Amino acid sequence: MVYLYNKSTGDLLGEIDESELQYLIDQMEEESMEDKDYSITNMEIEYFAQHGADSQLVTLLRKAIGEQSEVIIQWTRTKRAR
Repeated sequence: MVYLYNKSTGDLLGEIDESELQYLIDQMEEESMEDKDYSITNMEIEYFAQHGADSQLVTLLRKAIGEQSEVIIQWTRTKRAR
């Protein structure tokens, strides 16, 4: 499993599988090979929904962004302790 967090709050957003992570990696611009965070906007979520993203991933991202214009998500394969 891969865990997605809100980078600014540290809140766990949910879990995704490896294929959903690979979709994000393929779609998003990475600044380095170690890059594990992405800035997500509503426009990108809509693009994902129309271009083959898993519906679970789209739902999770919509919930994460809420009423904001952007959310920065961070992924890890290890669940963080709270």
